[in-house]
Amino acid sequence: MNMKKILFLSSIVALLSSCGGSGNGELIGGLDRSDWNPTDPYGMVFVPQGSFIMGPSDQDVPFANVSTNQRVSVGAFYMDETEITNNEYRQFERWVVDSIIRSYLGKFQTEGPRNEVTLVKSNYLINLTEIKNNDEISLNLYNRWMGEDEEIGWREIDPTEDDENYEYADDDENLSADYFGGVDDERAVYLPKIDWNARISEDERNEVFANLFVKSYVDGHVVKEENNFIYRYELLDVKALANQNKKDEKAIDDMSGAEYREKFVVDQLVRIYPSTLDYQSDYAYANNETDATLNYEHIAYDDYPVVGITWHQANAFCHWRTHIINSFLRANNEPILPDFRLPTETEWEYAARGGLSLSPYPWGGPYTRNMKGCFLANFKPLRGNYTADGGLKAIKVRQYNPNNYGLYDMSGNVAEWTSTVFDETSTSYSHDMNSDNSYISEESDANVLKRKVVRGGSWKDISYFIQTSTRAYEYDDVSTSYIGFRCVMDFLGRDKKDFN
Repeated sequence: MNMKKILFLSSIVALLSSCGGSGNGELIGGLDRSDWNPTDPYGMVFVPQGSFIMGPSDQDVPFANVSTNQRVSVGAFYMDETEITNNEYRQFERWVVDSIIRSYLGKFQTEGPRNEVTLVKSNYLINLTEIKNNDEISLNLYNRWMGEDEEIGWREIDPTEDDENYEYADDDENLSADYFGGVDDERAVYLPKIDWNARISEDERNEVFANLFVKSYVDGHVVKEENNFIYRYELLDVKALANQNKKDEKAIDDMSGAEYREKFVVDQLVRIYPSTLDYQSDYAYANNETDATLNYEHIAYDDYPVVGITWHQANAFCHWRTHIINSFLRANNEPILPDFRLPTETEWEYAARGGLSLSPYPWGGPYTRNMKGCFLANFKPLRGNYTADGGLKAIKVRQYNPNNYGLYDMSGNVAEWTSTVFDETSTSYSHDMNSDNSYISEESDANVLKRKVVRGGSWKDISYFIQTSTRAYEYDDVSTSYIGFRCVMDFLGRDKKDFN
C-alpha cells in the first residue's frame, strides 16, 4: 500500500472518530435514538388533551350530593372504543392456562446463560408454597401439581428421574444466590422463562388441563376449578415511592434491593376467571340460568361485554395486556408502550362527553331518544320497559352510535370500573390537572377504602344513571352481571401532530 492510500485512510478514520465522539464540539444529542411514530393501539381511539367542567350537567335527581362542578384539565390518552368483550378476555384466560400448563410440563427455555435466558423475573408462574399456605387461593392446585410427599418450592423443571439438572429450593425459600449468577434478594422471585414455542400434544395438554382446571363433569358438561385460574404479577407503587422520595431521597438511595421491594413493590395474586353465576345470584326470583351457565363460554356471546369481573381482575387484565405487547416490542427491538390501565374517573367522564362539555349524555342534548323516537342507549327506559331500547339485558358492543371521540356505549349496556376510590367529597380536594384518587386496597382495609367509582350505568339502570356525570360505586372485590371495563393508555407527548 503506497503512502497516499495510507494517508487517505488515516484521514477517514480520524474524521469518523471526531464526528462519532464529539459532534464537532456541538451539542447534538445521542445519535443512537430511533424515530418515534405513535400509532393507535389496536381497538383504541385517541382522546386529545383538553379541559372541561367536571360534575353534574343536570338536576341531582336523588339529592345524593356526591359531586360538585370543577374545571379539570386532562392529558391526551388512548381508550378502548368498546368495553372489553368476552372473547378478548378469553385470550387472557387462555394465556394464563397455557402458562400454567407449560410450567407444569417443564416447558422452559434452556439455551444461554442461566442468569440471562433460563432465569428471568417472572410475573405469571405460581408460587406453590404460597398456594399451599393460602386457603383463599386454592389447596387443590398445590395438591394436584406437587404431591404431598414432594418438597415445597418453585418448580423449576419437570422433576423426573431423567432430569439431572433439576434443583429444588430449600423449604419456604428461593434457590440460592449462586444458582442465579450472584443475585441475592430474598424479596425477588426468579424463575425459568417459559418456552412458548415448545410443542405440546393435544392429548398431553388435555390431560393436564383436566387435572388442574376441571372440578367435575355434570351430564357431560365441564365444571371448571375456577380458583385455579391464577395470574400473579407485581407493580411499583409510584405514589408511595414519590412521597418517600420527597421526604428523604437519601434513604431511598441507601436502601438495599430487598428493602426497596418490601416498601414499594406490590405483589398481586388474582383469580381471573369471571364469576359466571352473577346473572342468577344478582336477581332473586328470576330465571337467568342460561345466562349464568353460557353467557361467558358460548360463542354466541363472544362480542358481548365481559361481566362478572372484579376491580382486581380488571387490573390484572390490564397488566397482562401490557406484558404481552411490550414483550413483543422488546423482542423486535422496538420502543415499549406505557401501561394499559383502568381510566381514572376524570378521564372516563372527559372521554364520555366527547367534547360536549355541558351535555348530560355522550350524544348531546338532554334526551335519550333521537328525532325518530329511537332510544340512543341500552338502559331501563320508561317505567321499567327493558326491551323498549332494543335490549333486554346486555347486548353486543357497537350497537349504538359512538360519541364524537369514536367511543361506543359510554352510556348504558354495562357500567364500567374506574381506578378511582369513591369519596363523596373528592372534588373538594382533587387536583385540577389529571385529578385522581387511586388506591389498591388490601384485605385488612376498611370497606370504605374498597369502594371504587363505577361510571356509565347499565342495561338495568334508569336514565339518570347513564348520564356522563353520575357517580356510583361498587366494592373492588365484588363482581356483578352489569359491570365491565375498558382500558386506557397514556399518550406519550402533547398531541399526534407533534410527530407528523
